[in-house]
Amino acid sequence: MRNRQVFGYELLLDCYDCKPETCGELDHCYSYLDKMVNFIGMEKQAPPSIFRTDRKAFPDKTGLSGWVPLADSSIVIHTLTKQNFVSIDVYSCRKFDPKKVVEFTKKYFEPKKIQKQFVFRGKDYYAYSKKAGR
Repeated sequence: MRNRQVFGYELLLDCYDCKPETCGELDHCYSYLDKMVNFIGMEKQAPPSIFRTDRKAFPDKTGLSGWVPLADSSIVIHTLTKQNFVSIDVYSCRKFDPKKVVEFTKKYFEPKKIQKQFVFRGKDYYAYSKKAGR
């Protein structure tokens, strides 16, 4: 999908029945965020940040959450360890290949099913900015 009149592109992935030991491994998920950036040709603003969900406060959401800030936006990951579920958002104002993101994600988490959504963000951004004199 190509559209030169949008501000950004966002790929949303829901990964079901992932390889069990991958969803709760802090180092594995950090590595995913760190290596995904180069794989899709982006540039980091800072190293990834990742942390465990408080098991006592949120027992039904035990897992990891993390993100890596990009010069063009960010990549975010959330995992639910017991459910072997991974949710990923890749957002950028620079075009990227969604197929490469899916390929990379499959290798890292080995999900049995992936649901994908690709969204154009800021469809009216340039028209609005022009009218506002920006």
